[in-house]
Amino acid sequence: MLNQVIVNLKTRENRFVYLIDGKVEKIYVQQPQFKTTVGNIYLGQVTKVVPGMNAAFVEIGEGKGAYLPREKMASFVRNEGTLEEKKKKSVSSYVKQGERVLVQVMKDAAGPKGAKITGIIEMTGEHIVYMPYGRYVAVSKKINSSTSQKHLRSFGIRIKSETEGLIFRTSAANCSEEELIKELEVLRQEYKDLEQRATQKKIMLLQENNEFTKQLYYLFQQMKEGEVIVDRVEERKRWQMMFPHLTVSYHQGNEELFSHYHVDTEIEKALKRIVWLSNGAYMIIDQAEAATIIDVNTGKYEGKHQLEHTVFQTNSLAAKEVARQIRLRDLSGIILIDFIDMKVEEEKKVIAIMEKELTADNRQSKVIGFTSLGILQVTRKKTMKSLSETVQSKCTVCEGTGLVKSAESMAFQLERELWEYRNRDIEVVEIKAAQNVHHFFIGEGSIHKKRLEEVLGFAIKIEVAEFPKPDYTIRMVK
Repeated sequence: MLNQVIVNLKTRENRFVYLIDGKVEKIYVQQPQFKTTVGNIYLGQVTKVVPGMNAAFVEIGEGKGAYLPREKMASFVRNEGTLEEKKKKSVSSYVKQGERVLVQVMKDAAGPKGAKITGIIEMTGEHIVYMPYGRYVAVSKKINSSTSQKHLRSFGIRIKSETEGLIFRTSAANCSEEELIKELEVLRQEYKDLEQRATQKKIMLLQENNEFTKQLYYLFQQMKEGEVIVDRVEERKRWQMMFPHLTVSYHQGNEELFSHYHVDTEIEKALKRIVWLSNGAYMIIDQAEAATIIDVNTGKYEGKHQLEHTVFQTNSLAAKEVARQIRLRDLSGIILIDFIDMKVEEEKKVIAIMEKELTADNRQSKVIGFTSLGILQVTRKKTMKSLSETVQSKCTVCEGTGLVKSAESMAFQLERELWEYRNRDIEVVEIKAAQNVHHFFIGEGSIHKKRLEEVLGFAIKIEVAEFPKPDYTIRMVK
C-alpha cells in the first residue's frame, strides 16, 4: 500500500492531499481569509451576561461577540458544589459584565453567529491534552487494549491535581510513565506562561493554533511509512528530521505541484454534486446550511442477481463512498443519507459498514440509525469550514442557486499558473481579470503582484475586465 502526501505551500493558499494507492482520501485547503480560530486562546472581556440563555457573550477581538455557555466557564468548573447544585445558580453567579476571562475557541464564527468558546483551556501535547481545570481523566478510544486504558486512567488520576484534567492520546499507549510526566510538566509551564501574559488588561490573542500544520502533523504521525512531496525546500529538511519514518522530497519543477501529480482534478471532483460509484450507480450530494442530504441511486447498475441483491450491493458500496466523501469534503453537522429501500436486516449491515468506515476519521462522528422513512442519520462535529465553504462562493450569475470558484481561489489559481512561466525567456505577461480577482491578486498597494514579479523575473500587466463570474484570461506572453 503506497501512502503519499502532496503539500503545496509556495503560494498564499496552503493545500495538501493524502493518497492511498493513488486514490485521494483527504483534501485540506487553508486560505488566509478563512484561517480557522479553533484552538486559539484569547484574553477576552465579557460584554453581556444572558441569564435566559445561561450564557455570556465575550469580546475576543474577532468582530463578533463569542458565545460562552455557563457549563464551559472556568468558574463553573472550579466551583466545589455538585453538578446539580451548580446548575441551580444563575450564570450571573459565575461571571460579571466587564470581567476579563481566559477563553479558547471551540467552533469558528459562521454567518451571523460568533465563535463558540470555552473557559476550560486545553493545552495539546504530543501524547497528552492538559486541562488546568478539567477535573477528569479520559483515554483515547482508539487504544484497543482495555488493560492499557485502565493503566493510563489510574496513572492519570495519580499524577494530576484535584482541579486538573488529562486526556491521553492514542500515542500515549507506547510511552513510558517518565515520558508522560515530563510532557505534563512542560504543558503545565506553558499554561503558567499564558496566565502571566493574561495579567495585561487589553483584549488579545495569547496563543494561535495553526490548524493546517496540526492536521498535517497528525496525518504524518498516523502514517507508519510513506512519501511526502512538498514545494518548499525548508520544510523538506525540517520534516525529514521530525518524521524520519517518512521519505520527504522537494518538488523543484516549474509545473505547479498539484498539476504535476494530477490531483487538481480530484479537488474539482470533490466539489461536484454527482458522485459516480464504480458499479455505475451514483450519489447526489446537496450541502445546505442546516444539513447535508445524500441521495443514493442505482443509475446504470442493473446487477446480475435479483433486485434485492442489486439494492444491497449498491447501498454497501455507497456507504463506503459516503464515509470517504464526508472526510474529503469535510462535511459536518447533520448528514442525512437516503439509501435505496431495503430490509431491516440489511439496514443493520449498512450501519455497521458506515461505523467501520468512519473509524478512520479523526473528527468525532456518530451513526444515529435509520428513520421510519428509511433515511440514515449521521452527525459529525463541526469545528471549521467545509471544503466547499472554503473554495467556493455564492454565484451572482445564478443568484445563489449554484456555486462557482470564489474570487480568492481564482486569484490563487492565476498565481499558480504564473509560476509555470518562471525561468522562461519572458519580459511581460498580460492578464485581464474580473474586478474582485484583480483585487485579491495584486493585494494592498500591489504588494502581492510586486512580490511575484521579483520572484518570477518578469513584469505582470493586469487589467480589470468584465466577467460574468470570478475569472481571468492570460492574453499575451511576450
